[in-house]
Amino acid sequence: MQVNVQKLSPVLVEFDVEIESGRVQEELNKAYMALSKSARIKGFRKGKAPRQVLQRMFGPRVAADVAQKLVDESFPKVVSEQQVQPVNNPAIEPAELKQGAPFSYKARFEVVPEIESVEYEGLEAKRPSKSVTDAALDEELEALRKAHSTLEPPKEARASKEGDFVTVDFEVTVDGSVVDDAGATDLPIELGSKSVFAEIEEALIGKQVGDTAEATLDMPAGHPHKRLAGNKATFKLTLKELKERVLPALDDEFAKDVDEAFGSLDDLKQNVREQLEKKAEEDAENKLAERLVAELCNKNPVPVPPSLVERQSQLTEREILQQAWMQGQRGNQLNEELRARIAVDSEVKVRAGLLMAAIAKKEEIKIGDPEIEEGLKELAEQTGKNVAKLRAEYREPQKREMLIGMILENKVLDLIEGKAKIEDE
Repeated sequence: MQVNVQKLSPVLVEFDVEIESGRVQEELNKAYMALSKSARIKGFRKGKAPRQVLQRMFGPRVAADVAQKLVDESFPKVVSEQQVQPVNNPAIEPAELKQGAPFSYKARFEVVPEIESVEYEGLEAKRPSKSVTDAALDEELEALRKAHSTLEPPKEARASKEGDFVTVDFEVTVDGSVVDDAGATDLPIELGSKSVFAEIEEALIGKQVGDTAEATLDMPAGHPHKRLAGNKATFKLTLKELKERVLPALDDEFAKDVDEAFGSLDDLKQNVREQLEKKAEEDAENKLAERLVAELCNKNPVPVPPSLVERQSQLTEREILQQAWMQGQRGNQLNEELRARIAVDSEVKVRAGLLMAAIAKKEEIKIGDPEIEEGLKELAEQTGKNVAKLRAEYREPQKREMLIGMILENKVLDLIEGKAKIEDE
């Protein structure tokens, strides 16, 4: 087998592979022998048809099958011999396979670029402030009041407004016909929460108990209900119940209701401030890491394989859409502006991953069992899960590799931060 390697770019390689005629003939002979045993041809007993007849009837198919087998067999060997790291499936351009002649093909694919050196010492970045303002404390206390609030009917009948909690019945029609299984009864909705379509919220605001309302929507093509998907649907709504949020007074009794450990409102405020300070410190460190990674990428603009960027973009888009669906925002695609930002961020993520892998190799950073155990303990603390359960969960090879990658990335970031020039904002 002869191989010619062309490096078309730092991330694109092409193999020209030629397989000797003897190997080609060997596979052709095997293919026709197997075919002669199974083919049923009029005028011949099974297994007795001459090869010339088989070639005339099945020649193109046999040639294609043998060509594919030779590619599948030889390509991994060439990759191993040439010591390259393909990151996508190769685009194969085969020549015509003929008896008595060598078979050749071209394979073009993307590779991880060779990174000989990385500039990562002395990176400059600013550490965000870790301070907690009184406004942030007040906001958190207000959130606690909401969490301990009650829902009660207004003392006097009134129209609904944003922030109210309503209960509705509704049916859905398409082209004037009621759509079975699309309606609901006693559906709770917090107006302004964006838990349902905006048009439905708008139709319900300003209505009193007993009122009806209509909202017509162009349903997304990806809606799970087939009758609604891609159609114009009318929601006929009846407001059955209206309640408003009643907040508890911010006093010592409230603090005790939150947790018996708090003897006074001041105790609660102190605890909340400590929690906010802890979170502010974590946020500051995460933001600092982001800034250092961005600076690392700016200092080392190495090329990245487009297929890796596309893969990362698709992963991020799926995560965003899944989160949107969980929050009641129905849609099956993102706008072009957001997709463009995701593509830029994905390129940075891929470049950062390649650079940090190169740094880890240079600094001989390795992850062993002690580091994995420490990583599991940190993960248990962050998620509130049992360490033993996490240990069992991360025995699965793919998850274990993900954990090792995360630990390695954190170690490299610690190294970069230790060598960086950091100022506080």
